[in-house]
Amino acid sequence: MNNEEVVQSSAVENNVKKSTWTKNDVSWVLSLFGTAVGAGVLFLPINAGMAGFWPLVIMTILVGPMTYLAHRGLCRFVLSSGKPGSDITQVVAEHFGEGAGKLITILYFFAIYPILLIYGVGITNTVDSFLVNQLEVASPARWILSLVLIMGMMSVMLLGEKFMLKVTQLLVYPLIAILAVLSFWLIPEWNLSSLSDMPSLSSFSTTLWLTIPVLVFAFNHSPAISSFALAQHREYGKQAVQKSERILFANAGLLLGFVMLFVFSCVLSLSPAELAEAKAQNISILSYLANKQDSLIISYIGPVVAFLAIVSSFFGHYLGAREGLNGIISQQAKSAGITIPEKTVNLITIVFIIVTLWIVAIINPSILGMIESLGGPIIAAILFIMPMIAVRKVPAMQKYRGVWTNAFVLIMGCIAISAILYQLVA
Repeated sequence: MNNEEVVQSSAVENNVKKSTWTKNDVSWVLSLFGTAVGAGVLFLPINAGMAGFWPLVIMTILVGPMTYLAHRGLCRFVLSSGKPGSDITQVVAEHFGEGAGKLITILYFFAIYPILLIYGVGITNTVDSFLVNQLEVASPARWILSLVLIMGMMSVMLLGEKFMLKVTQLLVYPLIAILAVLSFWLIPEWNLSSLSDMPSLSSFSTTLWLTIPVLVFAFNHSPAISSFALAQHREYGKQAVQKSERILFANAGLLLGFVMLFVFSCVLSLSPAELAEAKAQNISILSYLANKQDSLIISYIGPVVAFLAIVSSFFGHYLGAREGLNGIISQQAKSAGITIPEKTVNLITIVFIIVTLWIVAIINPSILGMIESLGGPIIAAILFIMPMIAVRKVPAMQKYRGVWTNAFVLIMGCIAISAILYQLVA
């Protein structure tokens, strides 16, 4: 076989590899789905549906393209590095300079890390409540329960990426199934009278503006995008961009279909007044439905969904927090003229995350929601704004210029950030 035939054979093999779905591709679709669908999905129908049916329709039309295009932009940004194997913190430094790289790495870490803390507290509270209320056993010592749960989640991550993908797949399948079953189970309860309630233009616009961030972050899987992009580059090389875009598109469709079906079904089953009551009680939609219908089934399903959602989302957020903290340690060591082996950096990060998660889970503070809100603008800026700036400024990204979708992502990112900041100030 001559050189030309070898090149042609390699090209055909790459095209087949790029176009064929593998088990690993499906695993990544489910892992990204799991990262996005945290326990917040149980509050999403309340937050997104209080204004009625029609604003929710417009939100649904917008959130699909927003989810896919924004995460595609961030993935393209990570894959634009001239140094193969660079994660998002290294790509930022490469494209925008060391100073900007350090700043964005720190912001990136502190936007994702508090969510890990919330999951540490959330998984402990969820399991403790289930043991006490559903299984009617005595509440175990919080320091023991939290340590067992945190070490259980961390052990999955320490056993490697492939093992994490397999575990995530096992968690996400029942999560998708339960969301679908609940959505269809509520159909007999639907009240279609809300379809005739059309809010004023002013109320409609304000509601849409303030609710967009809720949907953005309910569908957000940016913490896992850097690790996902690197995995695609290792697997597919130069075909990584095309392959990752197919996976992201499938994931966005899966999120849109199952999550929004659940949201619509819940919203059509309850009146705006009932959703407002659930919000005032600060309970999840399943807890409210269980109380309203006195349903033993939902009272058991609720904790199961919360557990599956928290654990699957924890994995993706851990990947982002690990990258951020590794980047901070490596950058600071480099500035001080110190070289720290990669294994040592990883060990420091693992110990720090385990210890702090455990301490916060024991303390069980009530301020974590506020910390998460403060990280919202940073995540939105990194997900929506930074890749679009790179399209204009970075030579490797300029091949993506001149497309209307870039303007759409930039505008929606600015709208989301403005709404978050307004609500923080208000």
